[in-house]
Amino acid sequence: MISANNITLRIGKKALFEEVNIKFTEGNCYGLIGANGAGKSTFLKILSGQLEPSKGDIFITPGQRLSFLQQDHFKYDEFPVLDTVIMGNARLYEVMKEKDAIYAKEDFSDEDGIRAADLEAEFAEMDGWEAESDAAQLLNGLGIDTDLHYMIMKDLNGNEKVKVLLAQALFGNPDILLLDEPTNHLDLDAIAWLEEFLINFENTVIVVSHDRYFLNKVCTHTADIDYGKIQLYAGNYDFWYESSQLMIKQMKEANKKKEEKIKELQEFIQRFSANASKSKQATSRKKALEKIELDEIRPSSRKYPYIDFRPEREIGNEVLTVEGLSKTIEGVKVLDNISFTVQRDNKIAFVGSDELAKTTLFQILAGEMEPDEGYYKWGVTTSQAYFAKDNTKIFDSDLTITDWLTQFSPVKDMTYVRGFLGRMLFAGDDGVKKLRVLSGGEKVRCQLSMMMIQATNVLLFDEPTNHLDMESITALNNGLIKFPGVVLFSCHDHQFVQTTANRIMEITPEGLIDKMCTYDEYLAADVNARKRQINKVTSDADAL
Repeated sequence: MISANNITLRIGKKALFEEVNIKFTEGNCYGLIGANGAGKSTFLKILSGQLEPSKGDIFITPGQRLSFLQQDHFKYDEFPVLDTVIMGNARLYEVMKEKDAIYAKEDFSDEDGIRAADLEAEFAEMDGWEAESDAAQLLNGLGIDTDLHYMIMKDLNGNEKVKVLLAQALFGNPDILLLDEPTNHLDLDAIAWLEEFLINFENTVIVVSHDRYFLNKVCTHTADIDYGKIQLYAGNYDFWYESSQLMIKQMKEANKKKEEKIKELQEFIQRFSANASKSKQATSRKKALEKIELDEIRPSSRKYPYIDFRPEREIGNEVLTVEGLSKTIEGVKVLDNISFTVQRDNKIAFVGSDELAKTTLFQILAGEMEPDEGYYKWGVTTSQAYFAKDNTKIFDSDLTITDWLTQFSPVKDMTYVRGFLGRMLFAGDDGVKKLRVLSGGEKVRCQLSMMMIQATNVLLFDEPTNHLDMESITALNNGLIKFPGVVLFSCHDHQFVQTTANRIMEITPEGLIDKMCTYDEYLAADVNARKRQINKVTSDADAL
């Protein structure tokens, strides 16, 4: 168990948390939610001891081990991958290294023998002999191939490092597990594996995530941060949303009844206060009036942007033809003879673990990269807007947000442009912010403003939900559902893909898989296909 007792954190004059009291118990998974800036990651740092509160303390059941997801992707660059995972249990790793150092001595003494025996006993008690296989199992589950397990961390790419650090946090069955955005940069297969791991995890989990489907799958409770307080709800994210909305509705209805009663009492008092025969009744009603208190209903600190893509021109029947596209990058054939045709009612999700293949395809279709072979052709009625996953070059500029967005606007009017920024929660002086100082979420909202103002009938998105908060993801999701044009996108948010796409494509080493279905239907078909393959292998083995 871990609990926060009267936790207060002040940053300057602002109180981020004010006398927070909450208890997280064994066997439950808690989804920590709240608007951007509410303090979700900060609260996890307080719980893990990385940050000292201004007031209050954290209590952990004596003897319990706490593990958290590291955010520094370069911290372990000089260590082997397997060692990095095993470091998730710091004491076990210390025992391993001390034991190895003793055995490596040339002048092995009696004292060394006694110490080695003690270490061996402690090592066995912590299931040390299973450490490497347990670490390998976690890595394989997250999609890190066995041939990478003995490499040095610095030789892995960014996504692979994220998975190794996640395996480190999960390693060794910690009593308390703190995860800050664990699904970021994970492919959908790895997310599905993590979901199952956490569902079966028997200890305490506290997780911050913007993935609604993920929270609904794994969470038994929801802890909502708003206005420096944390309100605990039993149930997953959807249950929290329904409960919180119902609570507000009930409070409003209760206040309405109270207001009607107040009005009735005030009218009686005003009418009969000067009437001697009614004076006692008037006095009684004055006392009753003084006892009525309206419930304080504070509006949530959450803010939803307004995302509405309105194409200037209706799209025709000929949208996009892709024929035999191939591309090799640094000696690796990323795209190999890819062909497909897009129809006017298609909203296509590109799924699967090959991130580079998806990004390369989007860059080619957006005209930012040339294919080695093959061609693509957009229909004459189409116009395209492109959301790039890597926006580093876009925002490496001293332009203000307003000046930058004006470049893409058909109407070169400051008020018109600022209207689109306002929809994306850039208010007042935000318009004069320089591009290079924007946060990750602000950059994404700028890109979405650009796509709205261009008014195209085809939208290409490469991982648009990265860096967005829950409210912005919901707004974008709803905006694409009602968009009347064509959408081609990749995304790791299960609910986003399921509710937006009517066609699924996966680029595999064996070729392109193309299905007219929802994402859940695609996954179900994939699971059934795997079962058939397993059954075939089993029956073939039995026949032998």
